[in-house]
Amino acid sequence: MLKPGTAAPDFTLPDQDGRPCSLASLVDDGPLILYFYPADFTPGCTREACGLRDLHARIVASGLRVAGISPQSPESHRRFRKEHALPFTLLSDEDKAVIRAYGVDGPFGVGVRRATFLIDAGRRITGAMLADFRIGKHPAFVERAIAARAGRSG
Repeated sequence: MLKPGTAAPDFTLPDQDGRPCSLASLVDDGPLILYFYPADFTPGCTREACGLRDLHARIVASGLRVAGISPQSPESHRRFRKEHALPFTLLSDEDKAVIRAYGVDGPFGVGVRRATFLIDAGRRITGAMLADFRIGKHPAFVERAIAARAGRSG
């Protein structure tokens, strides 16, 4: 897994609507919370996505953005977003090239590790957290990122 202080690998992946979306475009408006998750519609991933959905207004108000990456198709992501009213971008990495680039491929290439990165506008990783099955660590990581942003502006 990539560590804070390293450059975030650039990428372009299809979003939930099949449109190309790059890391550069995601950080255009400021820092990004980029999270990797194993699969749409699984209990843990649904809980994680809905937690981010519930924090989304605070995330945006703090100047952050959110995007998720998993190996499912854009069509699967579109259904997942609609069913759970997710207000953020989901990117499809079907060949897992970006997942591997960020070092979050599962053991022996099976699955995806649950990880969250905070990436600044200069495309540098400023925070990283790997939690796998400890899903509750993800909202705590995001809460700390929101608080850190609030501390800078206050």
